[in-house]
Amino acid sequence: NSYICKLIKPKQTMNEIIKKNGINFGLINGLISIFITLYAYLFNLELFGSLWLLLFIVIFYLAINIILLLKTKKELNNIFNFKQAFTTYFICLIIGVSITVLFNIILFNIVDDELGEKVKEISMESTADFMKKMGAPTSEIKKAVEGIEASDNYSVLAQIKGFFTNIAVSSIFGLIFAAIFKSKTNIFNE
Repeated sequence: NSYICKLIKPKQTMNEIIKKNGINFGLINGLISIFITLYAYLFNLELFGSLWLLLFIVIFYLAINIILLLKTKKELNNIFNFKQAFTTYFICLIIGVSITVLFNIILFNIVDDELGEKVKEISMESTADFMKKMGAPTSEIKKAVEGIEASDNYSVLAQIKGFFTNIAVSSIFGLIFAAIFKSKTNIFNE
């Protein structure tokens, strides 16, 4: 009977580690996203259209997720299968994106319902400037700006759609990360 308990307990411990790290890193991702958004809102609206900030955010989230998976794998004594790696990533993803979307819904629809239009203007200007620097034809620049102008990225419905799109796209990265960070198995040791 105690042998069965020993077999069951490590799986519970693994699940606890996966949940704890996924939740903690999801909270970190969500809170940092709130900080970046608040900083842009309070101090420099132009940051909402900054490609450099977008690049920084992507690199930052990739780094945070790599740290998450390395930490979890280490805490599991390097016994980390694909499912565990993806589950860890996915828990973090759901929590971080949920916090971000909820905050953005509140900010763009309750706190400052004109902010979306301001950010849209900034996005149109920064897109046009970037495309001009890249030598894009005027017709393509006009088309891109009209596309931004016609969009409504900050309504509640758009934010919810964005949530699901973000989860789907980020899950692809999660699958890649899970394949990279899973433990290497040796068929002769199994």
